[in-house]
Amino acid sequence: MSNPRAISDTSLIPLVARIHCSKNFPEYFFDPKALSLEGHIPDDTILGNSSEYSLLASVARYRNMDSMVRSFVARYPQANVVYLGCGLETAYFRLNEPRATFYELDLPEIMAKRAELLGGAQNDILIPADAFDLDWAKRLDPQTPTLLVASGLFQYFAEPKITRFIADAKQTFPNVELIFDATNQKGLKYVNRYLKKTGNDLLIHFYIDDALEFSKKVNSHLLEERPFFTEARKTLAKKLKLYTRIAMRVVDAKKRAIILRLKLN
Repeated sequence: MSNPRAISDTSLIPLVARIHCSKNFPEYFFDPKALSLEGHIPDDTILGNSSEYSLLASVARYRNMDSMVRSFVARYPQANVVYLGCGLETAYFRLNEPRATFYELDLPEIMAKRAELLGGAQNDILIPADAFDLDWAKRLDPQTPTLLVASGLFQYFAEPKITRFIADAKQTFPNVELIFDATNQKGLKYVNRYLKKTGNDLLIHFYIDDALEFSKKVNSHLLEERPFFTEARKTLAKKLKLYTRIAMRVVDAKKRAIILRLKLN
């Protein structure tokens, strides 16, 4: 991965979002482990430059991905669940799923910070590694059904790097699914504008305008294409600001932010 310092910094944005929404919208999303890390946020730059919409967008991604992980583990109780570029992701604690084995991957300096703040567990294994170099897969039983989770990761890289990773994963695991979030091309400018406001100089590049076309490009089966805000719009309804409600409706309708679930082989 390039520019690990900037990628490390971007891991604070979703953490701030999880803390904020756990405090303000617990009926939709509640993350006690994220709340326990509040004292490690260096300042209020991210929160001060984040709209209600942008904070909920980050959390909606986690809410939907958590649901997909739970569904996978329900089908395959002894599954491997691999968080690629995990940063300070706290899904392991939110899911509280003892049946599966979780693997957390990120660059060594990021994993050192994660180990300091969050530690590991018998079924939550920390691996300092470049997620795109599948040497880390030697730590897993490849015959076990495996779910790869890329949350807020792929966007920072060019499409050929993503398609190469998917091809490598297909070769490595005989039974593997991949879930990841993406924006479309029009959504790029909005996300990059927000990243700049929060003090990050690392911009996103990868986008998907047609999920089915992309799945065919990587010779995979598109199992699901999910908009971000279906549940948020229903659960929070008029509790949200008017702008937030309008933005959520537009983003879902125009597919500016989606989560894809692919069966790779």
